[in-house]
Amino acid sequence: MATFVLVHGAWTGAYAFRHVRQLLRAQGHEVFTPSLTGIGDRSHLASPLIGLSTHVQDVVNLVLYEDLDEVVLLGFSYGGFVVTGALEHIADRVAHLVYLDAFIPEHSGDCVLAQHGRPDRASAQMGEPWLAPPPQRHFDSAQEGAWIAARRTPHPIATLMEPVYLAKPVEDYPFTRTYIFASAKPSEEMVLASLEKSAARARASSAWRYCEIETSHMVASNRPAELTEVLLSLVRR
Repeated sequence: MATFVLVHGAWTGAYAFRHVRQLLRAQGHEVFTPSLTGIGDRSHLASPLIGLSTHVQDVVNLVLYEDLDEVVLLGFSYGGFVVTGALEHIADRVAHLVYLDAFIPEHSGDCVLAQHGRPDRASAQMGEPWLAPPPQRHFDSAQEGAWIAARRTPHPIATLMEPVYLAKPVEDYPFTRTYIFASAKPSEEMVLASLEKSAARARASSAWRYCEIETSHMVASNRPAELTEVLLSLVRR
């Protein structure tokens, strides 16, 4: 039996992994899908003070308080920064690190907005909005899209501006690394083009396993069975 910790992205919550969670548990594995503070079912805790370090601590505390070991730790989209930041505290408990169409920090001090070409916005100014509304996403199933859309919440902007701390490059850790790229993004999702840079980094390096799933960004909703099979292949090796 393997232990999976699946970390969602911006504007969403643990519910985004409900299909994958069910499939993994049906195979006898333990699955944790924390909701990050201030979004999803924890949106009632939203505050301008919530930053990336808050979300890192959400994941770290789950792993430590549940005393999890040999974890398959997955970060989706923005969650790539969250799981990377968590490594400073729980790297010795990670067996596999997975980025699901996610941002890989390029260096210590990197932030999500910098990867979107916004390095000038290092902090929020007085009177500026502190919540970003959820953008439109594309789903294979209109029913699934409507279900998810009804639950998407504004995201604390400070999390996208706070720099991540890296003690060393991700490639220097002893666990395995896998990048899963969503290869069929529609033109409306080209705001996610910066993900291609992260995918290219993994694709070009022998330190990574790399695979593609032919769907849009919302992989866990669109292709839960295919994603589950990729995750199971990691623990079969």
